Amino acid sequence: MTSPVRLGIVAAAVALVLDQASKLWLLYVFDIARRGAVRVTPFFDLVLAWNTGISYGWFSDQGPVGQAIMLAFKAVAIVVLAIWMARSTTRFATIGLGLIIGGAIGNAIDRLSYGAVVDFALFHAEIAGKTYSWYVFNLADAAIVVGVAALLYDSLFGAHAVKAP
Repeated sequence: MTSPVRLGIVAAAVALVLDQASKLWLLYVFDIARRGAVRVTPFFDLVLAWNTGISYGWFSDQGPVGQAIMLAFKAVAIVVLAIWMARSTTRFATIGLGLIIGGAIGNAIDRLSYGAVVDFALFHAEIAGKTYSWYVFNLADAAIVVGVAALLYDSLFGAHAVKAP
């Protein structure tokens, strides 16, 4: 196993552990369901949202069959990403792929355990008396976004991109 692949596996494990630990703590220790929305800063709240869909709640009304299809699709995607990671030779790409894999597995665990993904982080801003909110998300979602950013960076500025005509 190459050094970059080991880094990708570590990134996946760290993303998965942090994601699941944060969700378990918020659900069973902090008891966010009972507390409701908790203001942490003027621009960040902890809220409980059960996402039965995929990104941004898309396909949230598909029922058990739709959930099973989404999980099967996610399993195939994780295998494809793992193969890509095993063949990758750059640190940014393998770490990025590891973060995406760890985040995808974390959200898949939620779907299997609860039938929905546990989302809890809400950023918002008040401008001219009107509140603008971002989507509620979790650490798995954040790991996926950072992983995609790492892949983009690697494809645009990595060693292979620099050599390309």
